[in-house]
Amino acid sequence: MSSSTRRRALVTAGLLAGALLTAPAASAAERPIRLLGEQTVPHNLQFQGTTVGGLSSIDYDPRTGEYAFICDDRSAINPARFYTAKFSVDRHGLGPVTFTGTKPLLRPDGTPYPPLAQNDPSAPQNEQTIDPEELRVDPWTGHYVWSQEGDRLTDPPNLIQPSIREATRDGRYLRDLPLPANERMTPDAGPRRNYVLEGLAYTGFGTLLASEIEAPLLQDGPPPTPTSGALSRMTLQTRGGQVLAQYAYPQEKLFATPVPANGFADTGVSSMLAVDQADPTKFLMMERSFVTGVGNKVRVFEVDTKGATNVVHTPSLATAKIKPVKKKLLLDLSDLPVSKVDNVEGLTWGPRLPGGERSLIFVSDNNFSASQVTQLIAVAVPSERL
Repeated sequence: MSSSTRRRALVTAGLLAGALLTAPAASAAERPIRLLGEQTVPHNLQFQGTTVGGLSSIDYDPRTGEYAFICDDRSAINPARFYTAKFSVDRHGLGPVTFTGTKPLLRPDGTPYPPLAQNDPSAPQNEQTIDPEELRVDPWTGHYVWSQEGDRLTDPPNLIQPSIREATRDGRYLRDLPLPANERMTPDAGPRRNYVLEGLAYTGFGTLLASEIEAPLLQDGPPPTPTSGALSRMTLQTRGGQVLAQYAYPQEKLFATPVPANGFADTGVSSMLAVDQADPTKFLMMERSFVTGVGNKVRVFEVDTKGATNVVHTPSLATAKIKPVKKKLLLDLSDLPVSKVDNVEGLTWGPRLPGGERSLIFVSDNNFSASQVTQLIAVAVPSERL
Protein backbone atom coordinates (compact mmCIF):
# COMPACT_ATOMS: atom_id res chain seq x y z
CA MET A 1 0.00 0.00 0.00
CA SER A 2 1.42 3.38 -1.01
CA SER A 3 1.87 6.11 1.59
CA SER A 4 -0.87 8.23 -0.01
CA THR A 5 -3.26 5.26 -0.03
CA ARG A 6 -2.39 4.55 3.61
CA ARG A 7 -3.09 8.17 4.55
CA ARG A 8 -6.45 8.10 2.75
CA ALA A 9 -7.33 4.84 4.52
CA LEU A 10 -6.43 6.31 7.90
CA VAL A 11 -8.43 9.47 7.22
CA THR A 12 -11.42 7.41 6.07
CA ALA A 13 -11.20 5.20 9.15
CA GLY A 14 -10.94 8.25 11.38
CA LEU A 15 -13.98 9.86 9.79
CA LEU A 16 -15.94 6.63 10.08
CA ALA A 17 -14.95 6.23 13.73
CA GLY A 18 -15.96 9.82 14.43
CA ALA A 19 -19.29 9.27 12.77
CA LEU A 20 -19.90 6.15 14.84
CA LEU A 21 -19.04 8.03 18.02
CA THR A 22 -21.29 10.99 17.30
CA ALA A 23 -24.20 9.30 15.54
CA PRO A 24 -26.88 7.60 17.67
CA ALA A 25 -27.03 3.84 17.39
CA ALA A 26 -29.91 3.12 15.05
CA SER A 27 -30.91 -0.12 16.74
CA ALA A 28 -30.92 1.48 20.20
CA ALA A 29 -32.87 4.52 19.02
CA GLU A 30 -35.51 2.29 17.45
CA ARG A 31 -36.12 0.00 20.41
CA PRO A 32 -39.76 0.32 21.41
CA ILE A 33 -41.35 -0.01 24.81
CA ARG A 34 -42.72 -3.52 24.72
CA LEU A 35 -45.43 -5.38 26.59
CA LEU A 36 -44.10 -8.10 28.88
CA GLY A 37 -47.48 -9.41 29.97
CA GLU A 38 -50.64 -8.86 31.97
CA GLN A 39 -52.48 -10.67 34.75
CA THR A 40 -56.03 -10.30 36.07
CA VAL A 41 -56.95 -10.81 39.72
CA PRO A 42 -60.32 -12.59 40.12
CA HIS A 43 -63.21 -10.25 40.89
CA ASN A 44 -64.07 -10.08 44.61
CA LEU A 45 -61.19 -12.40 45.49
CA GLN A 46 -61.41 -13.24 49.20
CA PHE A 47 -58.14 -13.04 51.10
CA GLN A 48 -57.63 -13.22 54.87
CA GLY A 49 -61.19 -12.06 55.56
CA THR A 50 -61.12 -9.17 53.08
CA THR A 51 -62.33 -8.50 49.55
CA VAL A 52 -59.46 -7.70 47.19
CA GLY A 53 -60.16 -4.72 44.94
CA GLY A 54 -59.77 -0.97 44.72
CA LEU A 55 -56.00 -1.27 44.31
CA SER A 56 -54.93 2.34 43.77
CA SER A 57 -51.16 2.00 43.98
CA ILE A 58 -48.31 -0.47 43.71
CA ASP A 59 -44.73 -0.29 44.94
CA TYR A 60 -41.82 -2.72 44.77
CA ASP A 61 -40.35 -3.67 48.15
CA PRO A 62 -36.65 -4.54 47.81
CA ARG A 63 -36.58 -5.99 51.34
CA THR A 64 -38.87 -8.85 50.39
CA GLY A 65 -38.90 -8.87 46.59
CA GLU A 66 -42.68 -8.50 46.85
CA TYR A 67 -45.05 -5.64 46.07
CA ALA A 68 -47.21 -3.45 48.30
CA PHE A 69 -50.64 -2.16 47.26
CA ILE A 70 -52.93 0.34 48.92
CA CYS A 71 -56.69 -0.26 48.75
CA ASP A 72 -59.01 2.74 48.40
CA ASP A 73 -61.87 1.08 50.26
CA ARG A 74 -62.87 3.78 52.76
CA SER A 75 -63.68 1.09 55.35
CA ALA A 76 -67.00 0.53 53.61
CA ILE A 77 -66.37 -3.14 52.77
CA ASN A 78 -63.49 -3.91 55.12
CA PRO A 79 -61.28 -1.60 57.20
CA ALA A 80 -59.03 0.67 55.10
CA ARG A 81 -55.97 -1.48 54.35
CA PHE A 82 -52.97 -2.44 52.27
CA TYR A 83 -51.89 -5.71 50.68
CA THR A 84 -48.64 -7.43 49.82
CA ALA A 85 -48.24 -9.83 46.92
CA LYS A 86 -45.62 -11.60 44.87
CA PHE A 87 -45.28 -12.33 41.16
CA SER A 88 -42.45 -12.85 38.74
CA VAL A 89 -41.32 -10.28 36.18
CA ASP A 90 -38.64 -11.09 33.62
CA ARG A 91 -37.88 -10.42 29.98
CA HIS A 92 -40.27 -13.19 28.97
CA GLY A 93 -43.37 -12.12 30.86
CA LEU A 94 -45.39 -11.43 34.00
CA GLY A 95 -46.30 -14.31 36.29
CA PRO A 96 -49.49 -15.01 38.28
CA VAL A 97 -50.25 -12.82 41.31
CA THR A 98 -50.21 -14.43 44.77
CA PHE A 99 -51.31 -12.28 47.71
CA THR A 100 -49.16 -12.79 50.80
CA GLY A 101 -50.60 -10.45 53.45
CA THR A 102 -52.95 -7.64 54.38
CA LYS A 103 -53.17 -5.25 57.33
CA PRO A 104 -55.50 -2.37 58.20
CA LEU A 105 -54.14 1.16 58.33
CA LEU A 106 -54.50 2.32 61.92
CA ARG A 107 -55.23 5.61 63.66
CA PRO A 108 -52.95 6.98 66.40
CA ASP A 109 -55.05 5.16 69.02
CA GLY A 110 -54.50 1.84 67.24
CA THR A 111 -58.02 1.44 65.83
CA PRO A 112 -58.98 1.20 62.13
CA TYR A 113 -60.26 4.29 60.34
CA PRO A 114 -64.07 4.58 60.42
CA PRO A 115 -66.28 4.38 57.33
CA LEU A 116 -67.65 7.64 56.02
CA ALA A 117 -71.10 6.99 57.49
CA GLN A 118 -69.60 6.69 60.98
CA ASN A 119 -67.19 9.60 60.80
CA ASP A 120 -67.03 11.94 63.78
CA PRO A 121 -66.48 15.53 62.52
CA SER A 122 -65.35 16.61 65.98
CA ALA A 123 -62.50 14.07 66.09
CA PRO A 124 -58.90 15.12 65.34
CA GLN A 125 -58.03 15.14 61.64
CA ASN A 126 -55.85 12.04 61.87
CA GLU A 127 -58.70 10.04 63.38
CA GLN A 128 -61.36 10.85 60.79
CA THR A 129 -62.29 8.77 57.76
CA ILE A 130 -59.72 8.50 54.96
CA ASP A 131 -59.63 8.08 51.18
CA PRO A 132 -56.33 6.21 50.53
CA GLU A 133 -54.64 6.64 47.14
CA GLU A 134 -50.86 6.03 47.00
CA LEU A 135 -48.37 4.04 49.08
CA ARG A 136 -44.57 3.98 48.85
CA VAL A 137 -42.03 1.88 50.72
CA ASP A 138 -39.56 4.15 52.51
CA PRO A 139 -36.15 3.10 51.12
CA TRP A 140 -34.42 3.89 54.42
CA THR A 141 -36.74 2.33 56.99
CA GLY A 142 -39.06 0.02 55.07
CA HIS A 143 -42.02 1.88 56.58
CA TYR A 144 -45.07 2.67 54.45
CA VAL A 145 -45.65 6.31 53.51
CA TRP A 146 -49.13 6.82 52.10
CA SER A 147 -51.38 9.61 50.87
CA GLN A 148 -55.09 10.14 51.28
CA GLU A 149 -57.42 12.72 49.77
CA GLY A 150 -59.54 13.84 52.70
CA ASP A 151 -63.03 15.07 51.81
CA ARG A 152 -65.33 18.06 51.43
CA LEU A 153 -68.44 16.87 53.21
CA THR A 154 -71.68 18.81 52.97
CA ASP A 155 -74.08 16.93 55.26
CA PRO A 156 -73.06 17.94 57.85
CA PRO A 157 -70.48 20.41 56.48
CA ASN A 158 -66.97 19.22 57.32
CA LEU A 159 -63.55 19.51 55.73
CA ILE A 160 -61.34 16.46 56.20
CA GLN A 161 -57.84 17.53 55.28
CA PRO A 162 -55.67 15.52 52.89
CA SER A 163 -52.51 14.04 54.31
CA ILE A 164 -49.30 12.14 53.78
CA ARG A 165 -48.79 9.69 56.65
CA GLU A 166 -46.15 7.24 57.75
CA ALA A 167 -47.01 3.80 59.12
CA THR A 168 -45.05 0.78 60.28
CA ARG A 169 -45.07 -2.33 58.16
CA ASP A 170 -47.96 -3.68 60.23
CA GLY A 171 -50.04 -0.52 59.68
CA ARG A 172 -49.46 1.33 62.96
CA TYR A 173 -49.61 5.13 62.73
CA LEU A 174 -46.31 7.00 63.12
CA ARG A 175 -46.83 10.59 61.96
CA ASP A 176 -48.30 13.08 59.50
CA LEU A 177 -45.89 14.91 57.20
CA PRO A 178 -46.41 18.68 56.85
CA LEU A 179 -47.98 19.86 53.58
CA PRO A 180 -47.81 23.23 51.81
CA ALA A 181 -50.43 25.69 53.06
CA ASN A 182 -52.09 25.82 49.63
CA GLU A 183 -52.89 22.10 49.81
CA ARG A 184 -55.12 22.69 52.82
CA MET A 185 -58.87 22.68 52.09
CA THR A 186 -60.86 25.82 52.88
CA PRO A 187 -64.45 26.52 51.81
CA ASP A 188 -63.33 28.31 48.64
CA ALA A 189 -59.71 27.28 48.06
CA GLY A 190 -57.41 24.31 48.11
CA PRO A 191 -57.90 20.89 46.50
CA ARG A 192 -61.12 19.83 44.84
CA ARG A 193 -63.10 16.95 46.31
CA ASN A 194 -61.68 13.60 45.19
CA TYR A 195 -58.87 15.29 43.21
CA VAL A 196 -56.15 15.62 45.81
CA LEU A 197 -52.97 13.69 46.66
CA GLU A 198 -52.60 10.73 44.31
CA GLY A 199 -48.91 10.76 43.42
CA LEU A 200 -45.96 10.00 45.74
CA ALA A 201 -42.34 9.26 44.87
CA TYR A 202 -39.07 9.03 46.74
CA THR A 203 -36.01 10.50 45.03
CA GLY A 204 -32.46 11.48 45.95
CA PHE A 205 -31.89 7.97 47.34
CA GLY A 206 -34.65 8.49 49.91
CA THR A 207 -33.65 11.97 51.04
CA LEU A 208 -36.56 13.63 49.22
CA LEU A 209 -40.27 12.96 48.77
CA ALA A 210 -42.27 14.30 45.82
CA SER A 211 -46.06 14.48 45.68
CA GLU A 212 -48.63 15.52 43.11
CA ILE A 213 -52.15 16.96 43.34
CA GLU A 214 -54.43 15.08 40.94
CA ALA A 215 -56.13 18.17 39.47
CA PRO A 216 -55.88 21.98 39.71
CA LEU A 217 -56.56 23.60 43.08
CA LEU A 218 -59.79 25.61 43.18
CA GLN A 219 -57.81 28.85 42.96
CA ASP A 220 -55.70 27.58 40.04
CA GLY A 221 -58.52 27.41 37.50
CA PRO A 222 -60.87 24.78 36.08
CA PRO A 223 -59.86 21.18 35.39
CA PRO A 224 -59.04 20.03 31.83
CA THR A 225 -61.72 20.00 29.14
CA PRO A 226 -61.77 18.54 25.61
CA THR A 227 -60.38 21.85 24.36
CA SER A 228 -57.90 22.92 27.02
CA GLY A 229 -55.48 21.51 29.59
CA ALA A 230 -54.84 22.79 33.10
CA LEU A 231 -52.13 23.31 35.70
CA SER A 232 -51.82 21.20 38.84
CA ARG A 233 -49.05 21.27 41.45
CA MET A 234 -46.23 18.93 42.40
CA THR A 235 -44.29 19.41 45.63
CA LEU A 236 -40.76 18.44 46.64
CA GLN A 237 -39.93 18.15 50.33
CA THR A 238 -37.30 16.56 52.54
CA ARG A 239 -38.02 13.21 54.12
CA GLY A 240 -38.45 15.13 57.37
CA GLY A 241 -41.21 17.20 55.79
CA GLN A 242 -39.57 20.57 54.98
CA VAL A 243 -41.12 21.86 51.75
CA LEU A 244 -38.34 22.81 49.31
CA ALA A 245 -40.27 23.69 46.16
CA GLN A 246 -43.54 23.39 44.30
CA TYR A 247 -43.95 23.34 40.53
CA ALA A 248 -46.78 23.75 38.05
CA TYR A 249 -47.51 20.58 36.09
CA PRO A 250 -49.31 21.04 32.72
CA GLN A 251 -52.03 18.42 32.39
CA GLU A 252 -53.30 17.26 29.01
CA LYS A 253 -56.75 18.22 27.80
CA LEU A 254 -59.43 15.52 27.80
CA PHE A 255 -58.67 13.11 24.99
CA ALA A 256 -62.26 12.97 23.73
CA THR A 257 -65.74 14.47 24.11
CA PRO A 258 -68.25 12.40 26.14
CA VAL A 259 -71.06 10.54 24.43
CA PRO A 260 -73.61 11.95 25.13
CA ALA A 261 -72.02 15.40 25.31
CA ASN A 262 -73.20 15.94 28.91
CA GLY A 263 -71.77 12.61 30.08
CA PHE A 264 -69.19 12.22 32.82
CA ALA A 265 -65.51 12.73 32.01
CA ASP A 266 -62.44 13.35 34.12
CA THR A 267 -58.69 13.23 34.01
CA GLY A 268 -55.83 13.66 36.43
CA VAL A 269 -52.46 12.46 37.69
CA SER A 270 -52.88 9.15 39.50
CA SER A 271 -49.26 8.13 40.17
CA MET A 272 -45.66 9.30 39.85
CA LEU A 273 -42.14 7.85 40.02
CA ALA A 274 -38.57 9.10 40.09
CA VAL A 275 -36.74 8.23 36.87
CA ASP A 276 -33.31 8.05 38.52
CA GLN A 277 -32.62 8.29 42.25
CA ALA A 278 -29.45 10.26 41.48
CA ASP A 279 -31.42 12.98 39.66
CA PRO A 280 -34.22 14.62 41.72
CA THR A 281 -35.36 16.66 38.71
CA LYS A 282 -36.71 13.80 36.57
CA PHE A 283 -40.02 12.02 37.18
CA LEU A 284 -42.64 9.92 35.45
CA MET A 285 -46.21 11.20 35.72
CA MET A 286 -49.15 8.96 34.88
CA GLU A 287 -52.28 10.73 33.66
CA ARG A 288 -55.40 8.58 33.86
CA SER A 289 -58.56 9.67 32.00
CA PHE A 290 -62.09 8.38 31.57
CA VAL A 291 -64.68 9.66 29.09
CA THR A 292 -68.25 8.31 29.03
CA GLY A 293 -69.03 6.50 25.79
CA VAL A 294 -65.35 6.37 24.83
CA GLY A 295 -63.44 4.66 27.64
CA ASN A 296 -60.12 5.02 29.43
CA LYS A 297 -56.79 6.45 28.37
CA VAL A 298 -53.62 6.09 30.41
CA ARG A 299 -50.46 7.95 29.43
CA VAL A 300 -47.06 8.20 31.11
CA PHE A 301 -45.00 11.37 30.67
CA GLU A 302 -41.38 12.06 31.48
CA VAL A 303 -41.13 15.28 33.50
CA ASP A 304 -38.17 17.59 34.04
CA THR A 305 -38.37 20.26 36.76
CA LYS A 306 -35.12 22.04 35.83
CA GLY A 307 -35.82 25.70 35.10
CA ALA A 308 -39.45 25.54 36.30
CA THR A 309 -40.79 28.31 38.55
CA ASN A 310 -41.10 27.58 42.26
CA VAL A 311 -44.81 28.33 42.83
CA VAL A 312 -45.10 27.41 46.50
CA HIS A 313 -45.88 31.06 47.32
CA THR A 314 -47.90 31.78 44.14
CA PRO A 315 -51.53 32.30 45.25
CA SER A 316 -53.06 31.29 41.91
CA LEU A 317 -51.69 29.68 38.77
CA ALA A 318 -54.66 30.94 36.77
CA THR A 319 -53.20 34.40 36.21
CA ALA A 320 -49.54 34.15 37.27
CA LYS A 321 -46.72 34.29 34.75
CA ILE A 322 -44.80 31.14 35.56
CA LYS A 323 -42.80 28.47 33.78
CA PRO A 324 -44.22 24.97 34.31
CA VAL A 325 -42.19 21.77 34.26
CA LYS A 326 -41.24 20.30 30.91
CA LYS A 327 -42.86 17.04 29.83
CA LYS A 328 -42.80 14.57 26.97
CA LEU A 329 -44.86 11.47 26.24
CA LEU A 330 -43.18 8.20 27.15
CA LEU A 331 -46.03 5.72 26.75
CA ASP A 332 -49.72 5.46 25.89
CA LEU A 333 -51.06 2.12 27.12
CA SER A 334 -53.51 2.10 24.20
CA ASP A 335 -50.53 1.60 21.88
CA LEU A 336 -49.73 -1.77 23.47
CA PRO A 337 -51.48 -5.08 22.71
CA VAL A 338 -53.21 -5.27 26.10
CA SER A 339 -56.63 -6.90 26.47
CA LYS A 340 -58.09 -3.60 27.68
CA VAL A 341 -57.10 -0.32 29.30
CA ASP A 342 -59.08 -0.02 32.52
CA ASN A 343 -58.89 2.39 35.47
CA VAL A 344 -55.10 2.18 35.88
CA GLU A 345 -54.00 4.11 38.97
CA GLY A 346 -50.74 2.59 40.23
CA LEU A 347 -47.21 2.57 38.84
CA THR A 348 -43.85 1.20 40.03
CA TRP A 349 -40.46 0.17 38.74
CA GLY A 350 -39.88 -3.57 38.84
CA PRO A 351 -36.66 -5.54 38.32
CA ARG A 352 -34.03 -4.45 35.83
CA LEU A 353 -33.93 -6.65 32.75
CA PRO A 354 -31.07 -7.84 30.53
CA GLY A 355 -30.11 -5.64 27.59
CA GLY A 356 -30.54 -2.32 29.37
CA GLU A 357 -34.30 -2.50 29.90
CA ARG A 358 -36.27 -1.61 33.04
CA SER A 359 -39.58 -3.22 33.94
CA LEU A 360 -42.46 -0.84 34.66
CA ILE A 361 -45.57 -2.28 36.32
CA PHE A 362 -49.12 -0.91 36.39
CA VAL A 363 -52.18 -1.83 38.44
CA SER A 364 -55.83 -0.90 37.88
CA ASP A 365 -58.44 0.03 40.47
CA ASN A 366 -61.62 -1.90 39.71
CA ASN A 367 -63.76 0.24 42.06
CA PHE A 368 -65.15 -3.10 43.33
CA SER A 369 -67.28 -3.13 40.18
CA ALA A 370 -68.07 -6.31 38.23
CA SER A 371 -67.78 -4.31 35.00
CA GLN A 372 -64.12 -3.46 35.71
CA VAL A 373 -60.99 -5.49 36.39
CA THR A 374 -58.06 -5.61 38.77
CA GLN A 375 -55.34 -5.82 36.16
CA LEU A 376 -51.55 -5.86 36.36
CA ILE A 377 -49.56 -4.87 33.28
CA ALA A 378 -45.77 -5.07 32.90
CA VAL A 379 -43.77 -3.37 30.16
CA ALA A 380 -40.06 -3.19 29.33
CA VAL A 381 -38.63 0.33 28.94
CA PRO A 382 -35.27 0.58 27.12
CA SER A 383 -32.79 2.66 29.09
CA GLU A 384 -32.21 5.02 26.14
CA ARG A 385 -35.87 6.07 26.26
CA LEU A 386 -35.37 7.79 29.62
